[in-house]
Amino acid sequence: MHDYRRIADTVAGDIRSGRLRPGDRLPTQRAFARRRRIADSTAGRVYAELVRRGLVVGEVGRGTFVRAAPEPESGRALAEPYGPSDAEVNLQLNYPCAPGQSELIAPALRALTRPDVLAAATRPAPADGTPAARAATAALLTRAGWRPAPEQLLFAGNARQAIAGTLSALVRPGGRVGVEALTYPLVKEIAARLSVQLVPLATDEAGLRPDALAAAHRSAPLGALYVQPTLQNPTSVTMPDGRRRQLAETARELRLPIVEDRIWSFLHEGPEPPLAAYAPERTHLIDGLSKRVAPGLTVGFVVAPDGRGERVAEALRGGGWTASRFGLEAATRWLGDGTVARLVEAKREDAAARQRILAECLAGQDVRADPHGYFAWWRLPAPWRGETFAAAAAGRGIALTEGAAFAIGAHSAPDAVRLGLATPAHDTLAYALGTLAELAASDPLA
Repeated sequence: MHDYRRIADTVAGDIRSGRLRPGDRLPTQRAFARRRRIADSTAGRVYAELVRRGLVVGEVGRGTFVRAAPEPESGRALAEPYGPSDAEVNLQLNYPCAPGQSELIAPALRALTRPDVLAAATRPAPADGTPAARAATAALLTRAGWRPAPEQLLFAGNARQAIAGTLSALVRPGGRVGVEALTYPLVKEIAARLSVQLVPLATDEAGLRPDALAAAHRSAPLGALYVQPTLQNPTSVTMPDGRRRQLAETARELRLPIVEDRIWSFLHEGPEPPLAAYAPERTHLIDGLSKRVAPGLTVGFVVAPDGRGERVAEALRGGGWTASRFGLEAATRWLGDGTVARLVEAKREDAAARQRILAECLAGQDVRADPHGYFAWWRLPAPWRGETFAAAAAGRGIALTEGAAFAIGAHSAPDAVRLGLATPAHDTLAYALGTLAELAASDPLA
């Protein structure tokens, strides 16, 4: 007997990947049943399930059509790109949580609820935060050979909003932004909201190729470069020092602004300084506390080059993306009392443990991962395709993200999936990865 939900998952994957676009008409239920070699009644249940999920709409006398994406609520464009899943094991969302995390972050929050403190903490905050927040954040972001000046710091509600505000300040509607050919999905959504075009740039084992950047800019000028040099999401690549120098020099020759996303860099203790160390006059460094502390209690950071901060500040204010003073006050206390440092250490240990589970469960598979990271990029064995594997995994209660979600361009979706390792308990993660290994060894057509 065919599981109608698994078939619906496959169609849903086609919608998410863009193979089925808003407005496309699905075949009649009878034609769908014949094509899939299923009963007409099963096809009816598939279509009903797609309607229930809000993915399609039936119009009497016309047929069933793929729905346009629902209009987001205010700020939805900057929310997590993978919506909540009711799967038993979620390897889409990637929310690190250290043991005792709530107990660590609670004291600062309790202090802020005192009436005398709360009155100040609930007032609006400017884009450049407070002197204490700037000093504490500058110390947090300091790396060997590079230290931001406190006056360079700007604050957003989270790192996603920091990216949006920075790109908004740098690139006009209709402009072009160079990105790695596989990139953070939310950047695709931000670009669509800002009406800018993302241009995929070739990468190799060392990360984004400077010659690809130069060629794309010569073809048609780019307005900015968005790049993740450390623990790139989804591939886990960390650029070596030499590549960073080459990329920074190329951007300087092209007079191109850089948006450097370092949201996962706290897990990586390597010696490589940020791109901002090599091209400080044009690099806008983005970071935040969502992964270090908690996704719902966070602040995003922008380190703007000298003389360029006010334009980014205006974009943050105009978009409603500045940080709350309550968030700033909490972050400043967590940074000052050692809470962030303790959480970072605990999450580094946790990520390493999860990578050991991954290596054991998927031994022999074509998996790219960093031993310090919280995710992995799995190139699937033939004949599996990313969306088909994700749908089959969903049928076993495991949610993961197919490669198409990270690809720029309709024809560049790899036969791969990204595994987010941070959210499940360790034993649950081992169970899920073992199940996926068995699935990969099976025949997708069986």
